[in-house]
Amino acid sequence: MTVADGVPTSESGGPEDLEQAATIFAGLRPRLFGIAYRMLGSFTEAEDLVQEVWLRWQNYERGTVVNPAAFLATAITRLAINAVQSARVRRETYVGPWLPEPVDTGADPHLGAERDEALGFAVLLLLERLSPNERAAYVLREAFDYPYRQIAEIIQLSEAAVRQLVSRARKHVRTGRRAPVTGAEQRRLLRAFVAAARSGDLAALEELLAADVTSYSDGGGAVRASRIPVVGALRVARYVRAFAAHFWAGVEVKWGSANGQACALLCRDGVVFTVLTVDASAEGIDRVLWMMNPDKIMAVSAVG
Repeated sequence: MTVADGVPTSESGGPEDLEQAATIFAGLRPRLFGIAYRMLGSFTEAEDLVQEVWLRWQNYERGTVVNPAAFLATAITRLAINAVQSARVRRETYVGPWLPEPVDTGADPHLGAERDEALGFAVLLLLERLSPNERAAYVLREAFDYPYRQIAEIIQLSEAAVRQLVSRARKHVRTGRRAPVTGAEQRRLLRAFVAAARSGDLAALEELLAADVTSYSDGGGAVRASRIPVVGALRVARYVRAFAAHFWAGVEVKWGSANGQACALLCRDGVVFTVLTVDASAEGIDRVLWMMNPDKIMAVSAVG
């Protein structure tokens, strides 16, 4: 039986053994969640996979496991590869643009990973275009620095094949986005964008936006949102200005951190209804991300 196939047939040990198993799992949980979240771009789905791995770990004959960390990393990665394949089918019928589910990297300990690679929204969106194996190889190598040999064992390919997967994924990520600005500059541009959007200042909006900027709105069919991306500085500026009067009425803006970057939490009557952020380069704001699906935005909280 492979690690990610089937349900183990026997349990291991008594209460003391299970307590030790829980201690081991708790220590590795942040990394397991970090792998699953980067693979899926979904807090909820990543949590489900971590829970599935915990159930398997409880029931597995743990005395046969030489390296629990490697065992659990293999389990979560193979489950995530399968989940990516099914998620792609679901997202083909998703209403409007799909955006990653924000996670509060400032307050949530689940993403206490060693590196912040493949957490930003721009990279997560680019990873959506990779094959499941490419995504797994990239995440394990770039975010967690796994040796190529271990990645090969996890995804059951040759080491040479894994090196090719990582190389292709790196190239795709590099060519898919411009060099990002610093965190401080991203925060400045986000605040300036919110101010210009709120006032409907067309000139100020155009000045902030890169010529080929794209605005994505993810309502998931649950709330009213643009169902197609809006592309180009003038079109995005006009689009934002067109709904300024009614969209911003009664809105309180709070500031938070999601996926390692500043975001604006837009609230009405104390309830967050949109998580807004921007990705930017030296050209200006390249992407405007309006995350409005109520099932995906509750995990982000204000920082003050």
